[in-house]
Amino acid sequence: MTAQPLLAVDSASLYFRAFHGVPEKAAMTSAGEPVNAVKGFLDMIAQLVRTRRPDRVVCALDNSWRPAWRVELVPSYKKHRVAHGDVEVVPPALEKQVPVLLEVLAAVGIPAFGVDGYEADDVLGTLAATQPGPVEVVSGDRDLFQLVDDERGTRLLYCGRGVSKLEDADNALVEAKYGVPAKWYADFAAMRGDASDGLPGVPGVGDKTAARLIMRYGGVDEILAALDDPDAGFAPGVRTKLSDARDYLTRALPVCKVALDVKLPEFDATMPRSPKDPEALYALADRWNLASSAKRLVDALAG
Repeated sequence: MTAQPLLAVDSASLYFRAFHGVPEKAAMTSAGEPVNAVKGFLDMIAQLVRTRRPDRVVCALDNSWRPAWRVELVPSYKKHRVAHGDVEVVPPALEKQVPVLLEVLAAVGIPAFGVDGYEADDVLGTLAATQPGPVEVVSGDRDLFQLVDDERGTRLLYCGRGVSKLEDADNALVEAKYGVPAKWYADFAAMRGDASDGLPGVPGVGDKTAARLIMRYGGVDEILAALDDPDAGFAPGVRTKLSDARDYLTRALPVCKVALDVKLPEFDATMPRSPKDPEALYALADRWNLASSAKRLVDALAG
């Protein structure tokens, strides 16, 4: 019998997707307060539990969505998404729903936590590296393709097109999609850049060139080492571009790499078969008009 997976959920990825995917008018309280992000999130978790049959579940949070140590290395990191100070641009109607969602998860008994100084990606990476496999990471964040590890049984359930159209990514899928193995996805991202994260990449090096270089030489460290070898076989133009970007690549690689050794709080990932606090869940469902979504989740957990 195949072991049941740990479902490791990128919470922000899913609740942003729910907020934009479920119309506000379709999910409101009697007082007109939107709960579309909460409703959509709960429905997605219910569907994942039904279809993936995990025996453990954890929701990762962004305690630090733009960690200072990453910004110090690459100052442009996520800079375009800053509202003021170091606060992320989040629609006010969504911001108000996140505490409600966390209350519902606590009442159900699903652990949800982040770690100061780290992003949810780092929590997910550490879960994938330290928890017994298989581990299924759920996210619409391409950065997490780097966690795919066939030997450990780590997969990315990529929901770029929604939970109903998941891409169940193993290493073969990553290679087919990007031309590099999952273990070098972070190197690939550092080289080609990622506008959504404010990573400029190496000027003149796009997806195909980055993939070709990685498959010939290895990751960023190996490529930079090869630059010092006159017989390494670089085209003159490519050698110049990489040489000019040496400092950027040295700084960008640790920014792109997901941390695998974050000190996590104590948690019990065992999937609850019934709500941890039924009265609290009932009260929340009543207050926020979430009865149908709460019932779908509870029914899915009961299996």
